[in-house]
Amino acid sequence: MTTLIKPPPALDERVGRRSMVANLLGRPEIGALVGAIVLFIFFSIVAPVFLQANSFATVLYGSSTIGIMAVGVALLMIGGEFDLSAGVAVISSALTASLFSWYFSTNVWIGVGLALVVSLTIGFVNGWILMKTKLPSFIVTLATFLMLTGLNLALTRLIGGSVATPSIATMDGFASAQAVFSNDFIIAGVDIKSPVFIWIILVAITSWLLLRTRVGNWIFAVGGDANAARAVGVPVRWTKIGLFMGVGFCGWVLGMHNLFAFDAVQSGEGIGNEFLYIIAAVIGGCLLTGGYGSAIGGAIGAFIFGMANKGIVYAQWNPDWFKFFLGLMLLLATIVNLIVKRRADSK
Repeated sequence: MTTLIKPPPALDERVGRRSMVANLLGRPEIGALVGAIVLFIFFSIVAPVFLQANSFATVLYGSSTIGIMAVGVALLMIGGEFDLSAGVAVISSALTASLFSWYFSTNVWIGVGLALVVSLTIGFVNGWILMKTKLPSFIVTLATFLMLTGLNLALTRLIGGSVATPSIATMDGFASAQAVFSNDFIIAGVDIKSPVFIWIILVAITSWLLLRTRVGNWIFAVGGDANAARAVGVPVRWTKIGLFMGVGFCGWVLGMHNLFAFDAVQSGEGIGNEFLYIIAAVIGGCLLTGGYGSAIGGAIGAFIFGMANKGIVYAQWNPDWFKFFLGLMLLLATIVNLIVKRRADSK
């Protein structure tokens, strides 16, 4: 009598478990984290002052002024879009609050509230035009960038008679608004500015949003394949509009910090900063094709920017080399992220 031996069932690769190493390497921010550690060690050696508490607090502050916007930009890039108007939109928000408060002699908080509405509206309009016209976000936000640049200069001259806004330091509500957006906290004798804490809070909230909520799944879905996402019921239009409004919200936060840190705003500022936000997100692991990345990665990318910016100064090098160094970091980080992702996918 012949006994038939039943072959073991074939393993379904869809339910197979990946190794811990593969899961670690599959994280979008792992390449940026390695780069940040290497850069930290490097500047610690060539510029020992880099390790001093006050110096490091300055690095964190510089990182936060990029990182606050990098949070919104990273989520937008994961959703498959760009915003080239982000830099000037920050200044537009600050100008709105300053000029409205000064011209109408109102409490500064009214101007702050109006600035929030304007910032969210800019984001909404960018997203709405994108979804209505199906134009690339590069074209839509480039047009917004040009229009905002002109409006910032023209309206500031028209209302205030100069390229800079008048000082609002003596107006009602300035002190309380400054305490929220541009305060100094002394912790163990170290001066840490409030944008650092705002940045950390934003990263924590957006990381939870991406990884623990349905909205996070929608963001990854629309960035990976918008048509497939729409076919399974994802609200693609409102997800993308919401992402642009998220960039607007981050622009409002940074704009308010700029205003209350200096009590006046130069209307021509902000041009070119949008590339710094995108660079931070890309260094942090966000792919230009969308559908991949993390808010933590964007924060690490901003931290790398802050270390490079201040580290070159602490090392007493010629600051002219900074842009070259930043470009090199962008190229290396992009290559490392690509290699790491391919290795992780093959395991």
